[in-house]
Amino acid sequence: MQLFDTHAHIGLINEDPIEQLIIVQEAKQSGVKHIVSICNNLHDFFQVYQNLSSAPHVLHSIGVSPSEVQNPGKDWELKIEEGTKLDRVVAIGEIGLDYYRKFGDRDSQIELFVRQLELAARLDFPVIIHNREAGADVFDILSEKLPPKGGILHCYSENWEYAKKALDLNLFISFAGNVTYRNARNLQETAKHMPIDRMLIESESPFMIPAFYRGKRNKPSYLHATAEFLAELRGLSLEELNEQLYRNSLTVFGLSE
Repeated sequence: MQLFDTHAHIGLINEDPIEQLIIVQEAKQSGVKHIVSICNNLHDFFQVYQNLSSAPHVLHSIGVSPSEVQNPGKDWELKIEEGTKLDRVVAIGEIGLDYYRKFGDRDSQIELFVRQLELAARLDFPVIIHNREAGADVFDILSEKLPPKGGILHCYSENWEYAKKALDLNLFISFAGNVTYRNARNLQETAKHMPIDRMLIESESPFMIPAFYRGKRNKPSYLHATAEFLAELRGLSLEELNEQLYRNSLTVFGLSE
């Protein structure tokens, strides 16, 4: 079995560099062949990147999330460009809109989002998209500004109708542990009916713990529980599903292996 965790906040699971290495090695032993490490701000990105320099199976995405809109950091665009030159950096993100938490104002969030989409287009990277209660604006912006390399709607939270529109763009849809929750019917309908060659899986750790592990702090090694749920939902063997999800992950990040 080989899994590809397309979204994990390693630095939020534990701040200690040794513990971070233990977490990613534990995941590898559980069948997670690759992890994409996500940081909300650039300071954390460079710190976690350094901490995990001895873990070549960990890939990285760099970007400024909407939570940092009021303080993206000095010369943040230049720092993103510098970061994309590092080994194993495969995407720009997570970027997007979050109207639930109301980080800054709407216009400021949109400006930060659009500038990073334009940067991703110029640097020829895919993007990892955060969307919380901002689906209409996210879709409208991506319809005009999605980079040629496409991207991922991470921790998908919309319904099947939204997914059908999004799939007309060069987007993949990634499911986290919340798809396993009893009340997640919209997510389950989407996961059941969408084209399997556009589906991804993520831990979104330390958040969105799969139902089987409820009460614990999420980590990439629990990703198998989400995969098992999706395999049953799709009526596929676990091996067949995992093989397809792994191929999809290589495709979206432009990797050969």
